[in-house]
Amino acid sequence: MNLIIHAWGLLIFMGFRVIKTAVASLLAILITDAFNIPGATSAGLLAILGVDVTRKRSVISISSRFFASLLGLALACILFYLLGFHYWVLALYILLAFPLISRANFKEGIVTSSVVVFRVFQGEEIAPDIMLTQVALLVIGLGSAMLVNLVYMPNSEGTMMDIRRKVDGLFSVIFSHFSLTLRDPEHIWDGKEMIEANRQIDRGIEEAKRASENQMIHPDGAWNIYFYMRKEQMENIQSMMHQISQVYERLPHGILAAEVFEQLSKDVISEGYTGKSEALLNELEERFKKMELPATREEFEVRSAILQLCRELAYYLNISKKYKAPTAKKPQKHAGSAG
Repeated sequence: MNLIIHAWGLLIFMGFRVIKTAVASLLAILITDAFNIPGATSAGLLAILGVDVTRKRSVISISSRFFASLLGLALACILFYLLGFHYWVLALYILLAFPLISRANFKEGIVTSSVVVFRVFQGEEIAPDIMLTQVALLVIGLGSAMLVNLVYMPNSEGTMMDIRRKVDGLFSVIFSHFSLTLRDPEHIWDGKEMIEANRQIDRGIEEAKRASENQMIHPDGAWNIYFYMRKEQMENIQSMMHQISQVYERLPHGILAAEVFEQLSKDVISEGYTGKSEALLNELEERFKKMELPATREEFEVRSAILQLCRELAYYLNISKKYKAPTAKKPQKHAGSAG
């Protein structure tokens, strides 16, 4: 019983692709056996090779494997007919077929074509019925894989939503630390949230790409837009961090800027673009213009860094404003957060 539980846990860990592979392979074997076509296990093997992670990639991969196999089969028949069934002919086939298949842009089908050709070599016979059998195995094996791929692909909506929450939460923590540093330049922060946010954004981009490839007819690019927006903003945040590192004195200007980042730490985890941080930033810039000029070089350097920080923040908010709907409107299904 413990062994069964362990095996089931391992299966879940490995993902649904293993289940799909097993179903596709079994389906191919059963269909081949039902039509009394010899080589049912070969059809199962071809089905295993044809299972892929997305619908779009599946169509491309299976098409490539099918045409590569036909091309390899034609070349092998010529070689076997002229030179016979010898091991060195197999080596010659590899030397000729692999570059030819790659040149024809069917590189993914090299292994599949080899399975078919080696099966013909093992039979040591070239005849129309043999060739038709190999083509039938290809159609059944790869067709079963495509059918399983098209029928079911895991829904990654929940995964991407979870990644989005993590990214928004990390951004909120980052902006909170920016606020604390502006209030107290002695504040110590290791910046680990920056590394984790980058990692989660890259993960989100991959998940969004996979989800888009699973939507064959009307792909939804909302998640791609969100994660690429965050990627662009992450670069902007890194520039902000550089400016904050130059704020080595506590000034009223820094405390005022800290209020903007404190507000942004709240906005970034809320739905839609609130505009609160933008309003505070515009008000802050007007207040800066009315303040006296720096009295010392040190004050000039710090205020210059804070001013540049505010410009970077304005650019960050413009990115959010460009991609996000205001909260006055009904949030869209995939709408991102405010900041």
